[in-house]
Amino acid sequence: MLDNEQKAMKEVSHMELTYRTEGDYLVPNLTLPAEEPIALGRYARLHRHYLKQHRPVLYLHLKTTCTLNQQLAEVEQTAGERMELLVRQMAAAQGVTEELKAKDQMRWVGLMNNLRQAAEEVVLCEIVYA
Repeated sequence: MLDNEQKAMKEVSHMELTYRTEGDYLVPNLTLPAEEPIALGRYARLHRHYLKQHRPVLYLHLKTTCTLNQQLAEVEQTAGERMELLVRQMAAAQGVTEELKAKDQMRWVGLMNNLRQAAEEVVLCEIVYA
């Protein structure tokens, strides 16, 4: 059995791959190129977790092609921009203004919290978990 492994190693060595023995199998020593580390925000972390749990093939494809961090950064940026836009639009539609903030701060805070929660639900459904 050892002769067969040595022959296989000699044949494979021309392709510049190295192998390790795991039981009766030769397993290639593969490593991914180093990706530039990025700081992940909340939406990027949620998207990464979603990909790992519900789309493992896509997650592995993005990981092996070294495009995962790039996609996570795009998701984070897009989700943040969409949140800001939705909150502004919803506030304008419901009449939540700076005047209301000056008159009745507690009501303004409550309304803004409701608007942020509603906008976040939309962002999570449309961007993070899509």
